[in-house]
Amino acid sequence: MQAPIPIFRSFDEASAKSFYIDFLGFHLDWEHRFEPDTPLYMQLSQAACVLHLSEHFGDAAPGAHLRIRVEDVISFCAALNAKKYRHARPGYQAMEWGTTEMTINDPFGNRLTFYTET
Repeated sequence: MQAPIPIFRSFDEASAKSFYIDFLGFHLDWEHRFEPDTPLYMQLSQAACVLHLSEHFGDAAPGAHLRIRVEDVISFCAALNAKKYRHARPGYQAMEWGTTEMTINDPFGNRLTFYTET
């Protein structure tokens, strides 16, 4: 088996691309629509992390939570805050179980927790 690819529900293409590509730094690998003016399904990636975002009803429910291990969450947090993204100014905290974590909500109610083991 290989790593699973989570599917997050999205509702607005512009907001999704602003958050995932412009803010978090993911790359758009591909996007698909069955016909013009139908829901968007797209794949985003950054290094080995791959996500799918879907506007299709029933593909996923808002409110999912994903944990993503990163090499240095403190530096990642600083880089994100330097972008002065309008909708998020994340912070980080050391957790009692031995990780430093930063949780960010996407525009659709999904949560992404980036963490580094300490």
